[in-house]
Amino acid sequence: MALVAGIDSSTQACKVVIRDAETGALVRQGRASHPGGTEIHPDRWWDAMQEAIGQAGGLADVAAVSVGGQQHGMVVLDRLGHVIRPALLWNDTRSAPDAAELVSTAGDGDRVRGAAYWARTTGTVPVASITLTKLHWLAANEPENAARVAAVCLPHDWLSWRLAGHGPVDTGQADLAALNTDRSDASGTGYYSSVTGNYLPEVLSAALGHLPVLPSVLGPLEKAGETTSGCLIGPGAGDNAAAALGVGAGIGDVVISLGTSGTVFAVSTAPSTDSSGLVAGFADATGNFLPLACTLNGTRIFDTTAALLNLNLNDFNSLALDADPGAEGLTLIPYFDGERTPNLPDATGSLHGLTRANYTPANLARAAVEGVVCSLADGLAALRAQGVVADRLILVGGGAQSTAVQQSASALMALPILVPRPGEYVADGAARQAAGVLSGAFPDWTLDAVSVPTMQPRPEILERYRSYASLHSYP
Repeated sequence: MALVAGIDSSTQACKVVIRDAETGALVRQGRASHPGGTEIHPDRWWDAMQEAIGQAGGLADVAAVSVGGQQHGMVVLDRLGHVIRPALLWNDTRSAPDAAELVSTAGDGDRVRGAAYWARTTGTVPVASITLTKLHWLAANEPENAARVAAVCLPHDWLSWRLAGHGPVDTGQADLAALNTDRSDASGTGYYSSVTGNYLPEVLSAALGHLPVLPSVLGPLEKAGETTSGCLIGPGAGDNAAAALGVGAGIGDVVISLGTSGTVFAVSTAPSTDSSGLVAGFADATGNFLPLACTLNGTRIFDTTAALLNLNLNDFNSLALDADPGAEGLTLIPYFDGERTPNLPDATGSLHGLTRANYTPANLARAAVEGVVCSLADGLAALRAQGVVADRLILVGGGAQSTAVQQSASALMALPILVPRPGEYVADGAARQAAGVLSGAFPDWTLDAVSVPTMQPRPEILERYRSYASLHSYP
């Protein structure tokens, strides 16, 4: 029985799964936490990965391994391979002004300018999360550090490089040319075109001030190297692309991940170029594309409302089910922490349609659930506006286990819904990629999932939500 390992180096923790390469059966697993914050030294990722691998029984009997990781994080190395400064993570917002400057000053002569230029060139309009804006910030605020940058890579790139036995040296030149990445993670940098499959050196050089070494972009099943024990290393992937692999998403599938925030992404044969910035035009880990919309307000809305009602989450879910769909006209716009889809960073939440009759705990709970699901439905609408075909929803994340969420999603999105059993989808996707590298083709692992009963479509709930949401100021 050949074994493969999948690693998920996320913002919060490192998770490792060891699976049977042929069947996908889970053999063992491990987990280790990361420090909090929006910047972190990559050595802490390496330490956590070693701990998680140890908990999972090590890699001595594993034939192939692959790493999925949080996207966008800026890892900068000097010529000796040393990390120059702590990595800025995707959720570090200090480069928001740099993103605005990049959008306002970009252009291709007089023909295409601003957001339209970025959408056409890279597939993604710059925001604070992406790597390019962080490098622009580095050049403007830490010019001495910027001048030392010999290579730029992403979290999963750096971890794969270290797994292959590379690292900093005391003298000479580190093997920076051995850095590798994949299309999915490269497409989130802001200096790579998922359409052409090429880096955009002029974009990166303009932001940083010079052109550093960049990781080679590997194909979906290319080998990135070997560990010192001879274990094959896969190309890896960004976390969303790895999650799509983990749940077996294909053309026509839309994955909705409902956690602290929400993401809506789909496997598509065609790239997206959304100049509004709502949809990021990422690549996936199979050779297709992964258009993605992100919302900021997910299960935290449930947590906050449950706390207001003095309930735990199980009782909150039950209470929401006690109310009729539509909450008797009560509508919650869940922009508690601003919003990204639509792009309203300074927005706040609002509650509409209150009457003495409908202002009940059950209706408030139902309105909170429906408000979050409606915001995800808007993400789905943004994907469809880019030509994405949506035949089925795959609902994942902590919020996916809520019956109230499942029923609301069925009624508001009017598509068949599959809910996988709780698991480590990113690590599972990385393991599936590792199995593909080992055999030459992605394995057809069985997904343990349940189908959501079809609910009566309730488009009027979504229409009412959108009418109230439209009262918020758009840029």
